[in-house]
Amino acid sequence: MPKMNIKKGDLVEVLSGKDKGARGHVLRALPADGKVVVEGVALVKKAQRPTQTNQQGGFVSQEAAIDVSNVALVCPSCDKATRVGHAVNDEGKKVRVCKKCGNQF
Repeated sequence: MPKMNIKKGDLVEVLSGKDKGARGHVLRALPADGKVVVEGVALVKKAQRPTQTNQQGGFVSQEAAIDVSNVALVCPSCDKATRVGHAVNDEGKKVRVCKKCGNQF
């Protein structure tokens, strides 16, 4: 499995599927599975049993994991979905770079 360029907290845009065009922040990155969980995207209903804290039970809506190939990172400076490149900054650290405008993430 190749390394993922998307991390927790990144703003991403969905490229395909029923939520195409939706934007949201990454809640969880699952690099072993090649998937990410994005807030407000791929909502599914889950049956919740009654517990001490939730006496009522019922159905709960939550986000499902989607494939990382179906999302693209949104550049904060040019505000467009872009591919990610890598470069070395002044301090010798490897950083992610926008392929469209060249700015660092």
